[in-house]
Amino acid sequence: MKLIIQIPCYNEETTLPLTLADLPRSLPGIDAIEILVIDDGSTDRTAEAARALGVDHIIRHAGNRGLAASFADGLDAALAAGADIIVNTDADNQYCGADVEALVAPILAGRADMVVGDRGVAALEHFSPLKRTLQRVGSWVVGRAAGMPIPDATSGFRAFTREAALRLTVLSDYTYTIETLIQAGARRMRVVFTPVRTNPKTRDSRLMRSVPSFLTLSVVSILRFYTMYRPLRVFGGVGAALALAGGLLGVRFLYYYTGGRGGGHVQSLILAAILIIVGFQTALVGLVADAVANGRKIGEETLYRLRRRDAAAPAPWRPAGDE
Repeated sequence: MKLIIQIPCYNEETTLPLTLADLPRSLPGIDAIEILVIDDGSTDRTAEAARALGVDHIIRHAGNRGLAASFADGLDAALAAGADIIVNTDADNQYCGADVEALVAPILAGRADMVVGDRGVAALEHFSPLKRTLQRVGSWVVGRAAGMPIPDATSGFRAFTREAALRLTVLSDYTYTIETLIQAGARRMRVVFTPVRTNPKTRDSRLMRSVPSFLTLSVVSILRFYTMYRPLRVFGGVGAALALAGGLLGVRFLYYYTGGRGGGHVQSLILAAILIIVGFQTALVGLVADAVANGRKIGEETLYRLRRRDAAAPAPWRPAGDE
């Protein structure tokens, strides 16, 4: 049983040694542990530091592609290197490395396809009260979209089985955390949340540059991926709401019309007709989107089979155009 711990990095020359020193080198039930660093176009000596510290695998992006792309490339590289379990952690030493054992335990026991480290965001001291509130509300919303209770949606400390990693498809340019949870819910993966500890803060978050930016990107991500994986529910619900509003306005017009006062409420009849037509069209969009989603499922299954075949190939994996 091989475990590969992947670490997406961008200018982490200073913090990477702390992160690597904190990671376990052996675990019960694991035969081999290897470390994979994804250097996302760093302008410092991140890759050199990783090599000097004896990291087993290093990927270097020619330019900065973002956290989501680094995470996805790490999964592909770990699969190609023969990983049975993949753990993702941050390079800023946010998470306690000893808790890797807690992450992989449910997978080794056969109880989970994905395990997410729950930091207890409601009580984290280095989070401001506003950020703690946003994290709790955001996790609740993502949980509703994924169809499961989620205590910590943005935790990057995660473990995946080989099969789960093969089935994940990251499309976001922002972050993988929300997308992969909604995907896991849509694909009925077994997701377990386990409490993990955090280390003292080493630097400010690079994803949450400001509260308005964080809110905007998070809301857009949730809406985008929920609509992508459950389009009929979204468009059907919106269409039904519009049609219902139109129907109520129509009933209102009939009420006044039967009382001999319909002449002054013609605008209600016009608005009712518009809402019903738009609601019907929105529902039709939902049906078309659902058909597209079914086609996407076929494409994802094809991609899964290709990735499984490529991951079994002996040739080393390398992202196109990168070192």
